[in-house]
Amino acid sequence: MTVTDSAPPAVGTGGGLVEEEGHRFRVHRSSMTSPEIHALELERVFAHSWLYVGHESEVREPGDYVRRPVGGRPLFMVRAAKSREIRVFHNTCSHRGAVVCRKDSGNAKVFQCFYHAWSFDTEGKLVGVPGRDAYGEGLDFSELGLRPVARMASYRGFVFASYDPDIVELDEYLAGAKEYLDLAADGLGSAEIISGSNQYAIDANWKLLVENSIDGYHAVPTHDTYFKYLVALGTDLSTGVDGVGRSLGNGHAVIDYHAPWGRPVAKWEPMFGEDGREEIARLRADLVERFGEERAARMAETNRNLFVYPNLIINDIMAVTVRTFMPVSADRMEVTAWELAPADEMPQLRQRRLDSFLTFLGPGGFATPDDIEALESCQQGFRSGGIEWNDISRGMARDPHADDEEQMRAFWRRWHEQVSGRDGVGR
Repeated sequence: MTVTDSAPPAVGTGGGLVEEEGHRFRVHRSSMTSPEIHALELERVFAHSWLYVGHESEVREPGDYVRRPVGGRPLFMVRAAKSREIRVFHNTCSHRGAVVCRKDSGNAKVFQCFYHAWSFDTEGKLVGVPGRDAYGEGLDFSELGLRPVARMASYRGFVFASYDPDIVELDEYLAGAKEYLDLAADGLGSAEIISGSNQYAIDANWKLLVENSIDGYHAVPTHDTYFKYLVALGTDLSTGVDGVGRSLGNGHAVIDYHAPWGRPVAKWEPMFGEDGREEIARLRADLVERFGEERAARMAETNRNLFVYPNLIINDIMAVTVRTFMPVSADRMEVTAWELAPADEMPQLRQRRLDSFLTFLGPGGFATPDDIEALESCQQGFRSGGIEWNDISRGMARDPHADDEEQMRAFWRRWHEQVSGRDGVGR
């Protein structure tokens, strides 16, 4: 059987797609190619998980809003004018369905549907209906406001939504990922999303980017050019990459390793320039004063590629990148990335942070084009057939290293629970 001319194993239930025995862990390639499995993912994964919407800093003032697709559905997040609370609404008019928020970001007192001019305030209340008298007295307009998502919650400034009203609390859902969100948030202090984003598409299955984002094994062969670039700028890479891969519960995972390069949070290196040395030393001293030497060293000197199930990546490396991705089909995804930084950062450090963000993880940087090429190559290879299974067994016979695959297996186990209908975590 090949994945190109036969149905995947038990596609209706997701059974048989992941197999684990002894020191062998494998995933059926139809999980990356099947339209039926893609449909199951929308129904069973994205509709029953906590999904990242945005950061509180993006809607700082009353009336500030951002719109974006979340789990394949159009939403918008707004800071309500009266309550000053963050609201997340389905971006659809209660009248005839047209989207209500039509710009990606801005500030508004009222959201007016362009189709029939029904208007809603920032609390979601219907406040304007042209020709209202035509509806008589029997229609209860108080029931025709914007619909909030079933659940919305925030952790350390990261705002999540879920379409499942019965999902567990966000705090429980995040499990061990909270520790790494705390490290990122504490290291940045008063954090903000820098205006603007990177948006691009990849002709590959979305789960390949999950794997890639927490895969230390591919770094040296795939990103050889970037490492040579760092060496040319004076970065000492002789110590290599020393760290671990960890499962964090509920499908979340991380690779946590010593940073061989500089980190603007508090680790200077020559590429930051002499004018940044004193400020980075001050930042390091401040971390020590607030958190102690051990935790300060961890925030300053270790990199973390954090995966929050099902589709949020926080790369806390030479910059802090927040990245989400959503399947458009079984073989195509759309990706959006933002940069998170201290709100009061010195201009020269902000410039270095942005340069690091774009140089490595930007769509035209050293790493992202390499990764896109690799993932699209995998998708092309799946079409060849002949081989049915991917092997995800690296490190099963030893304590996990950063270049092993325990963190990927954590994702695949959780994914298989949901797709096969054996979900015991989210609900």
